[in-house]
Amino acid sequence: MNTLITWTAQYLLWVMAAAFAVGWVLLPSRRAKIESAVQSVVGLALALVLMYVAKSLHHDPRPFVRDVGVRPLFGHGRDDGFPSDHSVAASLIAALMIVRNRILGLVMAAAAVAIAWARVAAHVHHLQDVVAGLLLGTIAAAIAIVVTRPVLAGFGNRFLPLGGVGVGSGRRSSRV
Repeated sequence: MNTLITWTAQYLLWVMAAAFAVGWVLLPSRRAKIESAVQSVVGLALALVLMYVAKSLHHDPRPFVRDVGVRPLFGHGRDDGFPSDHSVAASLIAALMIVRNRILGLVMAAAAVAIAWARVAAHVHHLQDVVAGLLLGTIAAAIAIVVTRPVLAGFGNRFLPLGGVGVGSGRRSSRV
């Protein structure tokens, strides 16, 4: 069981990132790819800001730092554990995916919760660290989606063609 907890806590996030990248490649249009990429970059930037603010407002020593009798299942730094970076990243990926593909997004959300659980079970985070991380990642994704959609829509076909003549539409103008 410890092997499963350790693998989930340390590596499932990489599987999620790879699945997100594959999902991005399989998006049906250039417009969807650009929108997804912009939302990802904005979401990541927001997540980093939210994590910085959260870390500044609340300090929570990791379980094995607070109680010397607790042994983590894998080697880990002794830095503050609030909020869980892994939980932030996992929930950001899941929330961004759920708007593109509901089923895959829900699978990603389950994976994010599994990562959060495993980080607590491995004794590298407290429950409050992972819950805060899940919330911050979700909030960052939601803000990124809400902010970028109208901005990108404002560009219209100019930069994000829907199949008409425009930059990158795949069609060439007959004018020389």
